[in-house]
Amino acid sequence: MGFALTDLFTIESDIESPLADRMRPATLAEFYGQRHLLAEGKPLQRAISQGRAHSMVFWGPPGTGKTTLARMIATTTDAHFIALSAVMAGVKDIRAAVAEAEQHRQMGNRSTVLFLDEVHRFNKSQQDAFLPFVENGTLTFIGATTENPSFELNNALLSRARVYVLKMLEVEDLRDILKRALQDEKRGLNACYTISDTSIDLIATAADGDARRSLNLLELAADLAEDGNINEDIVKEVASGSRRRFDKQGEYFYDQISALHKSIRGTDPDASLYWLMRMLDGGCDPLYIARRLIRVASEDIGNADPRALQMTLNAWEAQERLGSPEGELAIAHAVVYLACAPKSNAVYTASKAALEDARKLGSLEVPLHLRNAPTRLMKDLGYGQEYRYAHDEEAAHAAGESYFPDDMSAVKYYHPVPRGLEIRIREKLEEIERRNQDKQSPQKP
Repeated sequence: MGFALTDLFTIESDIESPLADRMRPATLAEFYGQRHLLAEGKPLQRAISQGRAHSMVFWGPPGTGKTTLARMIATTTDAHFIALSAVMAGVKDIRAAVAEAEQHRQMGNRSTVLFLDEVHRFNKSQQDAFLPFVENGTLTFIGATTENPSFELNNALLSRARVYVLKMLEVEDLRDILKRALQDEKRGLNACYTISDTSIDLIATAADGDARRSLNLLELAADLAEDGNINEDIVKEVASGSRRRFDKQGEYFYDQISALHKSIRGTDPDASLYWLMRMLDGGCDPLYIARRLIRVASEDIGNADPRALQMTLNAWEAQERLGSPEGELAIAHAVVYLACAPKSNAVYTASKAALEDARKLGSLEVPLHLRNAPTRLMKDLGYGQEYRYAHDEEAAHAAGESYFPDDMSAVKYYHPVPRGLEIRIREKLEEIERRNQDKQSPQKP
């Protein structure tokens, strides 16, 4: 079997390529989605149509056209195209690509587009390796990533490349892509298939914004349609294993857990349930969500309803003991409870303020009257002297006593909110404050 190495890690052979590869758009007219980037007059549209390439990074979900756009740019600029995958490539491959680009430049002054897929997988030294050649014009760099570039790419690289954010495709776009694959006699399915609009919609929905996935599902369904009829039963079978978009520890992971947390904080039980189920349906570990809910209970509800923390601990235990799906129902109970509970971040805010003072003020000495005195020497040194045992005082409160270091003024960190149990706590602390002030006021004759 003969082959030609046209791009690094890309082999052309006699075997027919997958439908998704055959249907890859060759022009902007065939490209679906990304209207915010490719509408008439947009910078990326002008760069492609006018054949003006610049270094850039495409950031977006799988199957949204990152590789296709890179190839289009190389074609319209008549540039030599080199494709590397950061999953497989290293500095040695970058050097080889640079040498190839320099050779093309010397032979005909032809520019080179270096496309690096999964660029976030390169470490700092690997990312730095091709920067000099981007600077001197040997390469036009185009990177593709599903991860947030601000976290995964070097500042030096980001400063030299414009970031374009690609969005997942709409169902309407996927529907049009599928119909084109069914109708294109040269690149499409190469056979006469019948399929209903309902079945096309099922595939488009199951693809979850991913053009490649939609075409892979269609091709699989066509393989199962022995009589050429791609019926709903076949479509449901091939689509049954599709999960919603969710990438553990990736951008979508953090976006969705953030949405869940903020929906609970916003007292919206319905939106909270939606994001919970989105994450579970996408394959998120339920125990991770249970642990996050403990944080929510402490950070956003706190003493307004102390039962919230116990509810989340119970949900975590239920998931550990029962597993899925029974344990997930307990997590759903906790999510709804947290969303409906009164909210308070008073302790969260107070703890942060106290920590700031602890770091800023240094190691202030513990006042003598608050120190423990287990030995005679410590007692002789004044440890524990003049300490007032609160239980011996009226209402079990030593009015006027100071518990801060001697060299630090008293600070009020905790401000209970007027919601839930903290209403009672607030009243209690206000009463204590009045008693302290009365104790400190000069006695009337």
